[in-house]
Amino acid sequence: MEYEIELEKLDCTQELGEKPVIVAGPCSAESEEQVMETAIKLKGIGINLYRAGVWKPRTRPGSFEGMGSKALPWLRKVKREVGMKVAIEVAHPSHIFEALKYDIDIFWIGARTTVNPFLVQNLADAMRGLDNPVFVKNPVNPDLNLWIGALERLNRAGIKKLAALHRGFSYFGPNRYRNVPQWEIPIELRRRFPKLPILTDPSHICGRRDLLQEVSQEAMDLNFTGLFIESHINPDVALSDKEQQLTPDDLKIMLDKLVIRKAEVEDEKLLNTLKHLRKQIDLLDDELMDVLEKRMRISEKIGHYKKEHNITIFQNVRWNEIVGKRLVQGHEKNMSEEFVDKVFRAIHQESIKKQNKIMNE
Repeated sequence: MEYEIELEKLDCTQELGEKPVIVAGPCSAESEEQVMETAIKLKGIGINLYRAGVWKPRTRPGSFEGMGSKALPWLRKVKREVGMKVAIEVAHPSHIFEALKYDIDIFWIGARTTVNPFLVQNLADAMRGLDNPVFVKNPVNPDLNLWIGALERLNRAGIKKLAALHRGFSYFGPNRYRNVPQWEIPIELRRRFPKLPILTDPSHICGRRDLLQEVSQEAMDLNFTGLFIESHINPDVALSDKEQQLTPDDLKIMLDKLVIRKAEVEDEKLLNTLKHLRKQIDLLDDELMDVLEKRMRISEKIGHYKKEHNITIFQNVRWNEIVGKRLVQGHEKNMSEEFVDKVFRAIHQESIKKQNKIMNE
């Protein structure tokens, strides 16, 4: 597939520092004292990139919505006195113009903005000609093309230092996460654009401290560029998202526990072993494709039979029977319910598509 904007050629990791890149700071800049104390502590544990929310429109009005422009001098003070680069979220061209007055280094675009191409285009036009790195969070809904589209709009405006921020996706119903990671989406983004830095925001994925280590480690295991994480000098009194913020000391403990794995295999013996095992996988994948082809041929025969006898395509009892049986088998074969469900739903949808084509020929 061709892409009009060659995002795979972009790489702002030199601007950000060595992997893993860690951007940390409070959800909101609440006071000069809180901003400075947090920054000094974070600098002391080796963090050089400081994030803080300035404009904080909430889901519903009435909550703390940030200090606005009043907080910008505090971030400039962090930059000048603590020696950190500073990042803020922008959602309106006026935010950019205000931030530039105070030498803000990095801008990020939030999930609620990414979802709206009109807003992204307004920001891209306002940023035209800037050399600042820009991070783009995934949209709240799981739409990869919308995420790519936001990056493309900025790239068209001449922004060369781009990074993607993976903060999870909204999900209706009970879930252990605040926003479901859906790792397959940032993985696909990485496949399409190998040099585009991708940082994971475990704070907004988890919504609680006890899951941060697990999600952060998974991001590192997937060879993502780094973490974009919330840290507050005293999270228990934070004015926004206190449940998901760590103290700088707790952040250091978490980061020290992270296992950073090699991206490339250098050992020749290990490489040969991997090649042998991957060859076995390739052969099994070939067999799997052959089996799926045979299954679809039978589905087509069933489609012709249903058409001849005026029977509906979708048979609820049969579908429930298939799902129930395969979920039990999956459990016996040490496969997750989520995996088995997704695989057989995809197969079922393809079968329905083929039968629908036959019905309407």
